[in-house]
Amino acid sequence: MGQCCSRATAPDSGRGGANGYGYSNQAKPAQTPPSYNAPQPQAEVRYTPPAMNPPVVPPVIVPPKPTADTILGKPYEDVRTVYSLGKELGRGQFGVTYLCTEIATGRQYACKSISKRKLTSKADREDIRREIQIMQHLSGQPNIVEFRGAYEDKSNVHVVMELCAGGELFDRIIAKGHYTERAAATICRAVVNVVNICHFMGVMHRDLKPENFLLATKEENAMLKATDFGLSVFIEEGKMYRDIVGSAYYVAPEVLRRSYGKEIDVWSAGVILYILLSGVPPFWAETEKGIFDAILHEEIDFESQPWPSISESAKDLVRKMLARDPKKRLTSGQVLQHPWLREGGDASDKPIDSAVLSRMKQFRAMNKLKKMALKVIASNLNEEEIKGLKQMFMNMDTDNSGTITYEELKAGLAKLGSKLSEAEVKQLMEAVCSNLELCYSTFLGSCS
Repeated sequence: MGQCCSRATAPDSGRGGANGYGYSNQAKPAQTPPSYNAPQPQAEVRYTPPAMNPPVVPPVIVPPKPTADTILGKPYEDVRTVYSLGKELGRGQFGVTYLCTEIATGRQYACKSISKRKLTSKADREDIRREIQIMQHLSGQPNIVEFRGAYEDKSNVHVVMELCAGGELFDRIIAKGHYTERAAATICRAVVNVVNICHFMGVMHRDLKPENFLLATKEENAMLKATDFGLSVFIEEGKMYRDIVGSAYYVAPEVLRRSYGKEIDVWSAGVILYILLSGVPPFWAETEKGIFDAILHEEIDFESQPWPSISESAKDLVRKMLARDPKKRLTSGQVLQHPWLREGGDASDKPIDSAVLSRMKQFRAMNKLKKMALKVIASNLNEEEIKGLKQMFMNMDTDNSGTITYEELKAGLAKLGSKLSEAEVKQLMEAVCSNLELCYSTFLGSCS
């Protein structure tokens, strides 16, 4: 580039030499040159460029940590920067639930910490991811536990949710010591409301049972909340589901036939209502296979106590919720509009026979005993043994009966190198069922 400055120059003097322009070769008389004032040289003019900002240095972009191996698909985040974890509230197959306190506000919540080492398959990881997505999707709705957030570190996935300090439903009913149809209707309305919300929002629960409901507080009129969505799925329109899921007493017949839709949730709610009114489930047997046979073939018992004293309107609703044909079964919306169930409906305030509470207490105690017994064996198995046990159960059940015998379990555990003694295995089987057959779905479900 040229200089950034210029100078003014004097005009041509007229002397061009031999061939200069404007002069001839002939001599001319000397003349006095005219007065000529040469222009004065001008002051030097310099160009000053405009001020420029310094060049902008682009920010250094630090790429996020790889998320390929994470369950939540985002960088690791330490839950302890937001919450402090306190005492243990419960323990399951995959992890532990703790009382936790939000550091910024002092508010208390529940934190379910799931051990990633125990998520031994891709399906396990997908199940946890889907459960979190569904909880987040449903959060804020009545009768559903509030989701606060999910965090993942190298060892665990932490799910923080509303703390339901009021305890389990049946424990509250038994503790009160008195009970009416109207109270049963209020509880059932909350359960069916959960079903209605789930279906409206495109979710099938698939594991409705009393243990999956907790009371929000210890107050008399505390709200009932659904807390467990581990088997729930987003509904795909037109799809018939085929995997057998749920808990034995509450499973709908079409689940056992491996072709079902969202109607199964109304069936399970109907089983809960039957238990609320009588203290026992409608289909009962010593083994899980026997329970399944009863669900498929037996008629509902409305003859034994206390059913003769239960209102016809209540029995009508139970029948319509437990219709074996899902096309004839009431929808959740229709259940909520039933005269016996709707708020201010015709459910009686007359006390139900006290034997109902006694039976309910026995049923609750039996379930707790089975669960405790199954956790004994679960606590003695490491992650690899549990993974192998899952596959072993599936391989042994060649006839899809849903059960294996004591001898099969003993041989399978020995093959895996388990340190459980023969007596311990037998005690486990006897605690679970009288004829020494064990259902693998019950085992795995009860450990969770």
